[in-house]
Amino acid sequence: MKILVCISHVPDTTSKINFTNGDSEFDTNGVQYVINPNDEFGLTRAIWFQEQQGATVTIVNVGGPETEPTLRKALAIGANEAIRINANPTDGFFVAKQLAEVIKNGGYDLIIAGKESLDYNGGMVPGMISGILGYNFLNSCTNITVDGTNVKAVREIDGGKETVSTSLPLIIGGQKGLVEEKDLRIPNMRGIMTARTKALAIVEPVNAPANTKAVKFEKPAPRSAVKLVSPDNLDELINLLHNEAKVI
Repeated sequence: MKILVCISHVPDTTSKINFTNGDSEFDTNGVQYVINPNDEFGLTRAIWFQEQQGATVTIVNVGGPETEPTLRKALAIGANEAIRINANPTDGFFVAKQLAEVIKNGGYDLIIAGKESLDYNGGMVPGMISGILGYNFLNSCTNITVDGTNVKAVREIDGGKETVSTSLPLIIGGQKGLVEEKDLRIPNMRGIMTARTKALAIVEPVNAPANTKAVKFEKPAPRSAVKLVSPDNLDELINLLHNEAKVI
């Protein structure tokens, strides 16, 4: 089984976020980048298939040279090889077109993407790839088993979970549950050394339009100061909840 894991290069959630150019561009100065958490769950599940069923695992990313440390980390975790599509990921459709081309040319059986990335939270790329290629697609996937070309998967739905049967080739939008957080892999020294010699192919993008453009970013309003109320002054607490917070 050939598995392709789509990797997004996203800011660490602890990074301080700022914008430049009249709040129209993200300021990358001082920002640390990591593997998108939803993608990391998918990568770990792919490595499980590699160890248990002899699958080969390729990772792919749309981005410039600055994303290569993130790809090398994924290689150190256990992926066999990497592909970097040399383009700025301008919008979801553009990214989906680039990934679809790699999938079409690579003959992959299972494509694992995160259900969304933690930077723009678009949640559109896996479904768009499916639409372009006509592959089966499952979103919000929390468990998957493969027997030959037959697949059983569990996905989250409103109010519960749904178990489905389908077949390869398949695209999933994965999330926490594909593996638990305690099972996520941390690169060890051997993995880091081995990653240096693994193939990282750079391919040029295909022509595709960017259908959306970020015009302006706006930070959430800062939290207001906390007001402390004496436990003996319930009348003041009720007054604040009723007239200021307006929750009662």
